[in-house]
Amino acid sequence: MSAPADTPVAHLADDPYDDAHLTDPYPLFTRMRDAGPAVWLERYGVHAFTRYEQCREILTDHGTFLSGAGVGPRNYHQEPPWKAPGILDSDPPMHTPLRSAMSGVISPRNVRALRPAFRAYAERLVDELLDKREFDAVTEMAELFPIEVFGNAVGIPREGRAENLLPHGAMNFSAFGPEDARYAAYFAAGEHTVDWVMENCARENLTPDGLGAKIWEYAEQGVITGDEATRLVRALLSAGLDTTVLTLGNTMRCLSANPDQWALLHADPKLTRFAVDEALRHESPFQSFFRTTAREVDFHGVRIPEDTKVALFTGAANRDPRRFGDDAHTYRIERDASGHLAFGFGIHQCVGQPISRLEAEVLIGELARRVRTVEPAGDPVPFLHNTLRGWKQLPVRITPA
Repeated sequence: MSAPADTPVAHLADDPYDDAHLTDPYPLFTRMRDAGPAVWLERYGVHAFTRYEQCREILTDHGTFLSGAGVGPRNYHQEPPWKAPGILDSDPPMHTPLRSAMSGVISPRNVRALRPAFRAYAERLVDELLDKREFDAVTEMAELFPIEVFGNAVGIPREGRAENLLPHGAMNFSAFGPEDARYAAYFAAGEHTVDWVMENCARENLTPDGLGAKIWEYAEQGVITGDEATRLVRALLSAGLDTTVLTLGNTMRCLSANPDQWALLHADPKLTRFAVDEALRHESPFQSFFRTTAREVDFHGVRIPEDTKVALFTGAANRDPRRFGDDAHTYRIERDASGHLAFGFGIHQCVGQPISRLEAEVLIGELARRVRTVEPAGDPVPFLHNTLRGWKQLPVRITPA
């Protein structure tokens, strides 16, 4: 596919989804932002947007830039989806009751009620980490915490969580990017998890007082169907688990690589919320996804035909110096990172973000109070994924306060 002849955009032969660019995407992101409001990715035949202003505008205008045709490169208007649409890949009116139910469950009151249990496990986990002094901040911290506290909060059975939830999330989010060999590998690795996840999101397998059961109350009231309730519980698991694992690991990477920033945080743990928000901006768990035009549109001088995919690189937008200053490439916890696009924006902004934020703030805050220094204890191993950014291994060394 070629770009419309009258579209004045730079053409890039680079593949943003190859190993090298996934390992370090930021030099390419800089070139893409500097090339203009949009670039044409020759390999994928799609306009890509990397500047903050354009990405935010696309996310806000859900009537022009649709999610219901899929949030990956597959156009559901032309090819069938691999699963039934859910809250992330639907538009109003289908999307409206789904979001209403999810927002009702993740209310401020329900989220506040989770804090004591989150805090209790954070204290126990930090006790263990202080005993070790050296540990993998991903496998021994970032993965363990959400699997325990959020799995309990949703009310899913304990047995099978670790073996199923993480590969299931990696598989689901692979559909947000190109259907290449990496996509195929994550789908093959996650295929065995589908039955377990769907079975344990069903009403009869959830604890009666968990967030999952609260979603099913909306089905009992007729707001959503039973099938939609099952899919919403599954979406809830992703909202509070997958992105939280990445957020915790990315925050620890930022802080261990910037000891001056850890010193600021340890001196004033009330900065934890800002440290997490800055990490979300600086190393966004979601790097890219797609939208589809509802009509032909002239967008910032770029003509895009109707029913055409566009790619948004929010990981690039969150480092746009036009929005976050000339030092947007640096991690600085005293920065005002508000307005970042790590959780999206508009009606498809991640409705589970209050829980993900709470998990990160509780655990990182507990570490900030009790740990004097954090430093690398070996080379980190990147988690290479077409949509998500994080770490497979992150060796760190800590000293107690």
